[in-house]
Amino acid sequence: MNRRTVLSSSWATCIGLITLEALPATGWAALFNQADASAALRAALERGAQVAVKQLGAADGFLANDKVRIGLPDVLEKAAPILRTVGRGAQLDELITSMNHAAESAVALAQPLLIQAIKSMSVQDAQRIVQGGDNAVTEYFTSKTRAPLSQKFMPVVSKSLEKLSITRQYNDLAGKASKLGLVQGDMVTVQDHVTQKALDGLYFVIGEEERRIRKDPVGTGSALLKKVFGAL
Repeated sequence: MNRRTVLSSSWATCIGLITLEALPATGWAALFNQADASAALRAALERGAQVAVKQLGAADGFLANDKVRIGLPDVLEKAAPILRTVGRGAQLDELITSMNHAAESAVALAQPLLIQAIKSMSVQDAQRIVQGGDNAVTEYFTSKTRAPLSQKFMPVVSKSLEKLSITRQYNDLAGKASKLGLVQGDMVTVQDHVTQKALDGLYFVIGEEERRIRKDPVGTGSALLKKVFGAL
């Protein structure tokens, strides 16, 4: 592909992204083919997914990040002051650390499914993401990957937490409390809690990275993103 073709394709994408919010779906589809319409967005999301997995999968990726650190399940959190008073503080701290490390291990499994979701993005998906505002990326990945990633994360999380006695004790007590009607909603095990919070953190960081790319595409160091988003 020569330079003129590359620039022509990039400018077509730029014009489309600029005018997207004012266009109905038919206008969007008429201006570009699927490859042109979603190329920049796919590049941004793929970069965001890679950054999120690398960042959260690193040592203390969850634990050291106030925005995604996983705390205790609600029931246990409410009981924490009493438990610490009676000498169970060390166990609670160990559980918090283990939950966050379990999330780090699980996140490493996410990248293939995230990339698959990005590559299968349709023109309509791209339109909804651009028009949908700050939550659109999270909503897209949630709809495409949350269920399969939950299944992938759970065994890793369970293996990391099953050795802790407090995990078993909490799950047993929560299960009994649920049967007695003392816990509102579905009973959530520690493993369920960590799995869902790990996914929340993953989607949150992807969304943050996507917004950062839009704000400063030149700073990403990517030629494609610089050419496309830098002209907006």
